[in-house]
Amino acid sequence: MSVYTVVERAQLIRHLAHYSLGELVDFQGISSGIENTNYFVTTTNGDYVLTLFEELKAEELPYFLNIMAFVSSNGVPSAQPIRNNDGAYLSTLNGKPAAFVEKLDGGDVTSPNPTQCAVIGQSMAKLHMASLQLDIHRDNSRGANWRQQAAELLMPLVDKESAELIRDELTFQTNYSGLDLPQSVIHADLFRDNALFSGDNLSGIIDFYYACNDYFIYDIAVAVNDWCVTSDGSLDKERFDAFMQAYQSIRPLSAEEIESWPLIIRAAAFRFWLSRLRDVHFPKEGEMTHLKDPDAMKQILLARRQSPDNYLINH
Repeated sequence: MSVYTVVERAQLIRHLAHYSLGELVDFQGISSGIENTNYFVTTTNGDYVLTLFEELKAEELPYFLNIMAFVSSNGVPSAQPIRNNDGAYLSTLNGKPAAFVEKLDGGDVTSPNPTQCAVIGQSMAKLHMASLQLDIHRDNSRGANWRQQAAELLMPLVDKESAELIRDELTFQTNYSGLDLPQSVIHADLFRDNALFSGDNLSGIIDFYYACNDYFIYDIAVAVNDWCVTSDGSLDKERFDAFMQAYQSIRPLSAEEIESWPLIIRAAAFRFWLSRLRDVHFPKEGEMTHLKDPDAMKQILLARRQSPDNYLINH
């Protein structure tokens, strides 16, 4: 959510003429995040988030916008995309595909408590169950093939210890794609900065632009590696248990998912370590940019490798 494409006030006023959102009052760029350009936009009708998509193509975007509209209408708090006067979620601004979504109340959580972890676990389970109704498909753009390609790109650029770690993880995860596990549409990026809370109440899940069809258990692993992690990279038992119990109250895990958990949680940590390394070594230019520390996710991966028995899920 950095600003790579600058939008001038006059451009935004003209763009708003295609929506029934009132007159422009104020707008400002959002520096947090990585992939897209985002602005907070205030009009006489309310507050919105404007996203200009820097990498995704226009033909790819209906998948994400339709998911957002669907889940927000099926019991999962999330940001609803806004249709323009032609009834479309997607438009073009400054040469980039663009969309408005409603701005939700609340803010992201810096130090999650067990109650908030439980709320996220339950909401994710509801999302997964609702997604079974969707007849759409998109491969995970950060799946096993991407991890292999990113690893090969990065190994010559990192220190020897990191290169050996990358090589060993690729070997450990060789059979990842062949697992027979429940899957459908997942969020795939449900970190703390992609959920807005007011106290312990979830205002909504945001930023569905990594959504894809993949293992449900992978979505869980991505989330707990952020929501339930301690400063040394290990999982906090109280928060982890709260998340998993709440999730399984909606969708109990299968025996195969539980058996695959040590592999999946390492794959989730590995994916985000590689992604952050790539952003550091191949940064994009922007007016306001935000990079996340690769070492923090590397520490989480190392913790998963060193103590795999600490992260086994109970039935």
